[in-house]
Amino acid sequence: MEHPENDEKYLGLTVNEGVAQPPIVNPYLKRKRRKTLLSAGEYVEGILKGNVSILSQAVTLVESQNPEHQSVAQEVIEKCLPYSGNSRRIGITGVPGAGKSTSIDVFGLHVLKDGGKLAVLAIDPSSERSKGSILGDKTRMEKLTLHPNAFIRPSPSAGSLGGVARKTRESIILCEAAGYDNIFVETVGVGQSETAAHSMVDFFLLIQLAGTGDELQGIKRGIMEMADGIVINKADGDNIERAKLAQTQFRNALHLFPLPPSGWTPEVLTYSGYFELGIPEVWEMIDRYFEFVKANGYFAQKRREQDKYWMIETINDRLKSNFYNDPEIEDLLISKENLVLSNKLSSFIAAQDVLNRYFEKLRQGK
Repeated sequence: MEHPENDEKYLGLTVNEGVAQPPIVNPYLKRKRRKTLLSAGEYVEGILKGNVSILSQAVTLVESQNPEHQSVAQEVIEKCLPYSGNSRRIGITGVPGAGKSTSIDVFGLHVLKDGGKLAVLAIDPSSERSKGSILGDKTRMEKLTLHPNAFIRPSPSAGSLGGVARKTRESIILCEAAGYDNIFVETVGVGQSETAAHSMVDFFLLIQLAGTGDELQGIKRGIMEMADGIVINKADGDNIERAKLAQTQFRNALHLFPLPPSGWTPEVLTYSGYFELGIPEVWEMIDRYFEFVKANGYFAQKRREQDKYWMIETINDRLKSNFYNDPEIEDLLISKENLVLSNKLSSFIAAQDVLNRYFEKLRQGK
């Protein structure tokens, strides 16, 4: 095969080196150093000074499943505990689409116009399939998000009871220590398990809709008995008459229930979150409630009962975690599951066998 470049007439030619290619990685790009974990004392100092960035980091720490993070988080919570308890904790729930986020936006601005600070712990539903959450509540609280005295923290529900994130209780303590004197806890939606939300707030507000053909569905004994106040949203335009009719229906339904332990008779009001109508009246109702329960001693009594409830819940949670994270129990569970799936063993006997082995290990101190 001939190679023309070897011809004598090309002997005077030279081949220069090509242009140097730039590196694939930008040499001016500074690599971000991994954030070092602050000490518990540094977290507490930042929280007490009202540092929002450190408060956010501390809440993330509380929500983390990392054992190292959990150890620091518990120390932070313990040190913040003496500075907590000085807020009004308000739970806000309602059917999806009832306008909870829009209502919180206008309720929050109404509260902040008189001063003080507001923390919103919004619980975003997690997907049962992907386990992910959008965490987009801030986009529906446009005005409140821009307020300097508002702290909005969306958290994934992660399948926890009643749509309330498992660590919301601890987050409330951190926010109170940071000087937030009003705490809103927004839950995913209405359900029998809303007990979890009710057990961490002072006032439980139920948001309902009228004119959807579902008024009777909203009159549920469990959720109605927990509600300290019921407000019917979207009472504007052509929907005003329907809202008033729903208001009458809910008031009549409340008369069928016994008086709650607080001695307070829940009120039913109408308002429009979108058009900001009736907002002061809703807040006046909440003010009346706090005056009433503080005067008769129920406020302090309920706080004590909640502390006891969360002590038991923490014990249950730790026991469950200890059980499922035991390597031997994990292996035993798999083998028993296979026997159940092949119809060689009943579910109840399989469960009893696993529990018996777990209790035996505890007695042996393993």
